Amino acid sequence: MLGRLKLNKRSLILVLLLTTGVGSAALILSQRAPVNASDDKTIIRGGGTTIIHGGTGPGGGFIPVLTTIAFHAEGTGGAVTGSFECLALAPEAGTGSKSAQFTVNAMYVTGQITGATVHGDTATLTGTSNITGLGAGSNVPFTFVVQRGGPGATSVLTVNTLPASPFNEILVQGAFEVHDQD
Repeated sequence: MLGRLKLNKRSLILVLLLTTGVGSAALILSQRAPVNASDDKTIIRGGGTTIIHGGTGPGGGFIPVLTTIAFHAEGTGGAVTGSFECLALAPEAGTGSKSAQFTVNAMYVTGQITGATVHGDTATLTGTSNITGLGAGSNVPFTFVVQRGGPGATSVLTVNTLPASPFNEILVQGAFEVHDQD
């Protein structure tokens, strides 16, 4: 009886190991299945933290501005759809203990992407947005030019309510992905 019990335990362990192995192999192979480029409709996506090059600029003194940004655009049947979010935060004060506390909502842009073009590592997104803070307005056209890459990649946001003041941004954390439109 003891010998038969050991045999059943060994059989059970063997069956469990084989089941686990076959299941793991199936999972790995399914993850490696080839994907056709035509199935991938993503044109661009990204997100992270940027710093605006030059901050608020020379008028009224330099104040740094950090942004949290997220965007994506897909192409389907010749149309482009997607969304764009950019929250710009400035410190409460230009100097002193509150100069490094980015808590003031300087500008918030939330929009729908309706156009995209890709040239190498650079994409240009266009659409309309709602803006609070600097350049506030509804249905404001915007253009976002972005370079593929991680920290150090650049982007430029221009909104039609502030056309003379594009926001030149440098990515400090995150990634911008630009895909070929083939």
